[in-house]
Amino acid sequence: MSREPASANDHRPATRGGSAAPWRAAILAATLAAAAAFCASAQDASSLEDLDHFPRATLEISGARGTHRFAVWIADTPSRAAQGLMFVRELAPGAGMLFREDTPRVMSMWMKNTYIPLDMLFIGADGRIVRIAARTKPHSLDTISSGRPVTMVLELRGGEAARRGIEVGDHVRAYTDKP
Repeated sequence: MSREPASANDHRPATRGGSAAPWRAAILAATLAAAAAFCASAQDASSLEDLDHFPRATLEISGARGTHRFAVWIADTPSRAAQGLMFVRELAPGAGMLFREDTPRVMSMWMKNTYIPLDMLFIGADGRIVRIAARTKPHSLDTISSGRPVTMVLELRGGEAARRGIEVGDHVRAYTDKP
C-alpha cells in the first residue's frame, strides 16, 4: 500500500507533532472492511443448503482406460448451481457435482469460496468431454470457460481425471438416483 503525503505540499510523513488522525481513520476503515468481508463469508457459509438435500446421480465415464463411476450431487436450481462446492473442504475420489443445462451454451465457472482444487470436465450435448480444466486454483475469481457450447460440467476432486486416465473425447452418462 502506498502512503499519501501529510498534505498536498508536504511529501514528508506526519511526525509526532503532525496529525495522525487521517492514518488512524484509514487503518480503522481497512480493519472494518476486512472484518465485514470475513463476516460476509461466514454468513454465506451458514446460509448454504446442506449437500445431503441435493438430488443425487450415478455417473459413468467410459474411454480408452475403462469405465469410471462417480456418485454426484446435481446442482439442479440456480441457487444450488451458485453454491456448487463452495466451502467443501474434502471431496472423496468417487464423488463430484454435476451442473446441467437443457440447451447447449458456453458455460463458465469460478472457484470463489472453494477450498479444494477441482477438475472441471466440460461435456457436450453428445455426452463427450470437450475440455478438462485440471486442478483449478482454490478461491480464484478467474473465469474457467468451456470455450464452446456444452450441456454439463462435472466437478471432481483435483487430479482425479488424470489419476483415472479420463480424457477429452471420453463419454459421460448420468443416471438419476431415486429418492
